[in-house]
Amino acid sequence: MSLLRQIVEGLRKFLVPPAVEIPADLLKVVNVTRGTVVATHLEVAHSGAKRRKGLLGRDRLNVGEGLWIIPCESVHTFFMRFPIDLVYLDRENRVRKVRSRVGVWRISICLTAHSVLELAAGAVDGTQTRQGDMLEFTPAAPTPGAGCINGLVR
Repeated sequence: MSLLRQIVEGLRKFLVPPAVEIPADLLKVVNVTRGTVVATHLEVAHSGAKRRKGLLGRDRLNVGEGLWIIPCESVHTFFMRFPIDLVYLDRENRVRKVRSRVGVWRISICLTAHSVLELAAGAVDGTQTRQGDMLEFTPAAPTPGAGCINGLVR
């Protein structure tokens, strides 16, 4: 192998981030610290198109539903039709910041976050999720006979 090719390969390994494992499309989230279920049907937005769309166009989130945006350190609720709860997570899925009942036309930021959960308003209070809590993600079992709209099981 030529010296130039070795240099290019070395730079590529250094500059190109390692492949990120993409989680299942529908997840269950448990707050391990408090022993509560945060969401039973969490959709994953890991592509640019899914992250940009987010929850736009939806009329509501039902209890147990949500969206996990990866990567993400800020959220806006422009053009949304309902308030949401936000849970910002670091790379180890530890809660960095929590915001309850964020109304429409708002912006929320957490520069130390790697991802964010958008949940139905009241989910944070109902599960007592707080900064410092540890969350665990597992594949969700689809509800038998339930219809799907925008990837969320109803």
